[in-house]
Amino acid sequence: MKIFFYNTLTKSKEEFKPLEGNEVRIYTCGPTVYKDASIGNMKSYIFMDTLRRTLKYNGYTLKHAMNITDVGHLVSDGDDGEDKIIIAAEKEKKTPLEIAKFYTEKFLEDFDRLNIDRPEIICKATDHIKEMEEFVQKLLDNGYAYETSTAIYFDVSKLDKYGILSGIDLRNQRAGARVEIDEEKRNPYDFALWIKAPENHIMKWESPWGLCYPGWHIECSTMSNKYLGKVFDIHTGGIDLVPTHHENEIAQSKGCTGEIPARFWMHCEFLLIDGGKMSKSLGNVYLVQDIIDRGYEPLAFKMMCFTSHYRNKLNFTWDAISSSQNALNRLREGYKKHNEGNEKVDESTIEEYKTKFKEAINDDLNMPVAMSVVWDVVKNPNKSKQLANLLLDFDRVLGVDIEKENEQKHIEIPSEINELLEKRKQARENKDWSLSDRIRDELKEKGYIVKDTKEGMTIERI
Repeated sequence: MKIFFYNTLTKSKEEFKPLEGNEVRIYTCGPTVYKDASIGNMKSYIFMDTLRRTLKYNGYTLKHAMNITDVGHLVSDGDDGEDKIIIAAEKEKKTPLEIAKFYTEKFLEDFDRLNIDRPEIICKATDHIKEMEEFVQKLLDNGYAYETSTAIYFDVSKLDKYGILSGIDLRNQRAGARVEIDEEKRNPYDFALWIKAPENHIMKWESPWGLCYPGWHIECSTMSNKYLGKVFDIHTGGIDLVPTHHENEIAQSKGCTGEIPARFWMHCEFLLIDGGKMSKSLGNVYLVQDIIDRGYEPLAFKMMCFTSHYRNKLNFTWDAISSSQNALNRLREGYKKHNEGNEKVDESTIEEYKTKFKEAINDDLNMPVAMSVVWDVVKNPNKSKQLANLLLDFDRVLGVDIEKENEQKHIEIPSEINELLEKRKQARENKDWSLSDRIRDELKEKGYIVKDTKEGMTIERI
């Protein structure tokens, strides 16, 4: 059966076939490990997981690399500001590598909680400094880069076209409109490949240009080239990476190898919170742990992601996560009833379900349609082990552990209680222990016991 994916590069849905044999080579932009990954970040990795599982369901083998950014990601896309890792290290009074190790482990823990299939290769930026340096030298040799007193810059004017993903036209852009003006840059949109480190900069390495550290974009071009070759099948990431990071990856790779590195570019849309943007200032940056603290399974969030196409925005609310938990429970109950049944189902019915499910996932990972097939199987009045096995087969793509017994500790929590929990969470983050204790006592008066564990807050009815 044919597979079709939407390609950001061509702005169209195209038939997918691997470049070589039966192996699909994929690169995914991983996290910058300076803080906890939000559920908005995790939406993108659930999409990545569904892509992996769909390709394997179709019989392909995978060679998939994902980077861990543990150096080089500045607070600004304009090549200014400090490294995010260093800022976190100073704030938490740890070394940059301690910060990176701690948040990498937490990130991968969330992968496991969401049953996300890990890429075959997980590669850290700091392990590839030498390769990045060689990549930069190649760009200099090819005439696509130049040195200033502060950095090695990529010269976007040397490309036949810059902006093929986002459609940006540099001729109509005004200097300073989106990027910082640096008098030493040849063009406002030139970006730093290699940055000469100030004396007090913590993370820096010896190089032909003195003590330096890499820019953010160079790591992905370097590592995708090392592990997957000059041209590979699919590059994935969040939609926010298109206008800068992925444009610059393409620019670097074209300057070094003459090739656009990936044939398909696939991007996941944003997660909204209560219809608006997720932001720290609004206090609505939720983590996987917050879902657990409210009494839900992380896999309920995965189920929620299946209610919308990955290229559409998804609105997160606590009512929606409650509905998704109920749906997960019903799915497992439906599997159990079929598994306990002894009725026979015609093989043609089984094949029809299989075909519809596969058509849905092969149509650009259309999970809402795929889930409608899953629910048709669950609701089939003939309770049959054949249908139970079919649901297990579908779970190879869903990855929601349908064989698992439902956990009875899930409780419905009124919005008033949720608001108090959120206030207590903020109080604890601000180390306002007095307010935290007062809210705990107030919750107890309302019939709920809050416990603080090393995994976070849990809540039970009295």
